[in-house]
Amino acid sequence: MVMSAHLGAGLSLKPEYYEAAQECGACGIWFEVHPENYMADGGARLAWLEAVGERHSLSLHGVSLSLAADCPPDKAHLQRLKTLAERVRPALISEHLAWSAWRGQYHPDLLPFPRTDAALTRIVDNVQRTQDLLGRQIAVENPSHYLRIEGHEWDEIDFLTELARRSGCGLLLDINNVFVSAHNLDFDALTYVDRFPAQAVIEVHLAGHSQDWQGDSGLLIDSHDAPITAAVWALYQRLIERIGARPTLIERDDQLPSFAELLDERDCAQRLLDQQRRVG
Repeated sequence: MVMSAHLGAGLSLKPEYYEAAQECGACGIWFEVHPENYMADGGARLAWLEAVGERHSLSLHGVSLSLAADCPPDKAHLQRLKTLAERVRPALISEHLAWSAWRGQYHPDLLPFPRTDAALTRIVDNVQRTQDLLGRQIAVENPSHYLRIEGHEWDEIDFLTELARRSGCGLLLDINNVFVSAHNLDFDALTYVDRFPAQAVIEVHLAGHSQDWQGDSGLLIDSHDAPITAAVWALYQRLIERIGARPTLIERDDQLPSFAELLDERDCAQRLLDQQRRVG
């Protein structure tokens, strides 16, 4: 397994790409999956993941730990995550700053919450429980936003910075989330990226977005179903010029292109990383 500090640009791994990913020889490439799709004792999907992991570093990007919920992460879920991590030995493990479970029921979304002192204390505890069981650091991702909610006591960047300081977690900076949220909530994406704490960033995500399907809402949706826009690329370049190269993932979850097309996007990120390493 390659340590995360040596990772370049990676790709979301979908079943359609298993064979191409296993055979890919691109320098520094790695692959990320949602662990929930692989928490099984066996089967073809897990066998493919292990086969890809024999040649390339892997990352587990969770969507259901529900770190911002008002209760600890589900113990059985955490144990299954630990079992998978021990099996495939990922270079990175990450989760979202959101909640998705309520009284044992899971919701198919990453839901927002008021950034209060109480929420910070609760999430720090949930992150520490997760890291203690896994025996390793995780990264927490900044959310995408679609509407304003009341009750915030913390600025988002300050909240994430303090979460990292108290819990010892790293941060995953999703540039597309910043762009989408800045558009939807009318704040400056450049200022957000410039303020984000460099020392805490251990992974970066890039993705495409789309207009809300209803057409007249004006919302952008973090849809992961389109190529990365020029504006998101510009924010990414600005970020790594300030903080240096970080492992960077190209996310694609729908309207999947050919592996070759996705690899072209990945190579754009890799060139920017290589350029930054030369000047850094």
